[in-house]
Amino acid sequence: MIERFAGLVDALVYTRSRNVKLDLIADYLRTTPDPDRGWALAALTGGLDFPAVKVGAVRNLLMARVDPVLFQLSRDYVGDTAETASLLWPDPPGLHAPPPTVNEAVAELAAMNRASVPAALAELLDRLDANGRYALLKLATGAMRLGISARLAKVAFAQAFGVAVEEVEEYWHGQTPPYAALFAWAAQGADAPAGKDLPLFRPFMLAHPFEDGTQLDLADYAAEWKWDGIRVQLVCNGGETRVYSRSGDDISASFPEVAAALTVPGVLDGELLVRGSHQGGAEGGAASFNALQQRLGRKAVSRKMLEDFPAFVRLYDILIDADEDLRALSWEQRRARLEAFAASLDPERFDLSAVIVAASFDDLAALRERARDEAIEGVMLKRRDSPYIAGRRTGLWYKWKRDPLLIDCVLMYAQRGSGKRSSFYSDFTFGCWDGDPDAGAELLPVGKAYFGFTDAELKWLDGHVRQHTVARFGPVRETDRSLVFEVAFDSVHASKRHKSGFAMRFPRISRIRTDKPAHEADRIDALRALIRD
Repeated sequence: MIERFAGLVDALVYTRSRNVKLDLIADYLRTTPDPDRGWALAALTGGLDFPAVKVGAVRNLLMARVDPVLFQLSRDYVGDTAETASLLWPDPPGLHAPPPTVNEAVAELAAMNRASVPAALAELLDRLDANGRYALLKLATGAMRLGISARLAKVAFAQAFGVAVEEVEEYWHGQTPPYAALFAWAAQGADAPAGKDLPLFRPFMLAHPFEDGTQLDLADYAAEWKWDGIRVQLVCNGGETRVYSRSGDDISASFPEVAAALTVPGVLDGELLVRGSHQGGAEGGAASFNALQQRLGRKAVSRKMLEDFPAFVRLYDILIDADEDLRALSWEQRRARLEAFAASLDPERFDLSAVIVAASFDDLAALRERARDEAIEGVMLKRRDSPYIAGRRTGLWYKWKRDPLLIDCVLMYAQRGSGKRSSFYSDFTFGCWDGDPDAGAELLPVGKAYFGFTDAELKWLDGHVRQHTVARFGPVRETDRSLVFEVAFDSVHASKRHKSGFAMRFPRISRIRTDKPAHEADRIDALRALIRD
């Protein structure tokens, strides 16, 4: 029944420990029958989608049943529509049907359309208690926010049935909810799910951050640029080619020219980039991430978009050549195979990530420092004898990212977070002065960040927002211009979508500058000087 799933969700909400989360999910998967456990697993990892059930439909349902002012005040206090609705939903009069199973709930949600949602969703909610309603609404709207990554769910699955997480990773992407073949293999000893002739995603090998003080012999490692695009995997198998993002999402429709260019069977690892108008950089031809963003997330790509932002892949590695799995080979052996494989590919769509020649770490560090002017994030270090292993393995690959840029900004707006942060103002918008603040210059928003601070600092910031609010706009509070943040970010680019004309890449709060007056924060010109487009 859905009550078991609701109990799992409730327990996960109040659990911070990774190990406890693993135990909770593993126990649920072991002790819950098919197909409920498969649907629950899909819900936890964002694998379900019910297009007809939107947050707005939930809001309208509740406002028809309770006082709208009470709902708005409660929603503002709680910070989450599903939780507010689950607590305020009135108990139905008379008898009603028993709670559904997860399978029954999924079937009913999938059958709903925009016209049927009000009555059908209300009927489901009437059959549940507050915990059940919360779990159902989270499942229906796809907004779990329980701190459960796909990787953690796979580890829990492996723990539940005593199988290797690498095998789970390998088979996962060929399956669809409720994962009947995956559970049959892991729980009942059936044959592994078949995927021989399908263009399936394989898990990426990942790198550890290179920390100051890490001792490595450069002779044992190859150095490459870490390009500022998105990591992708290209799979050509069974007459089909697909482009996958790092999370395993199929993004082929957004980059059809890249998918069409790979017709030789194999699996390649690389960085998706777009051609730049300049020819700078260690390899040349790559534009900034801001240019790539014009292509991301588009289900249909116009001819003009293809012409203005032509995509290509800078190849890092090869996992499979035709039907030969190369992942057990060393990096040096795979590199030789990749060079041979790439020689037959369209040079407009594929090139090789060059190996950086450096005599010492000091030389490599100097090259890395100059990377600020390139479309790259830093340097990769790959052990020459390393096989291609899913996930992060200590000592094999390292990422040595360039130091972040820093700028002082003034807090302008704050909004409550979601999940565990729903009671705290934790999403902060900040700005820089468009000129001299002492001469009446305007403060323009330049970025938004919701991490970089400790739990203790979050509580302090929440108190500051509440005490310094000067205006409210729905869930957003405007604060007086009194608090300065030191903001770290990777790069800044011109953007027509923002009033300031700029967009930061990966902004995060580095320090809370209570020591600095707001009028001494940086000006827009300081950001403009950092643009390297």
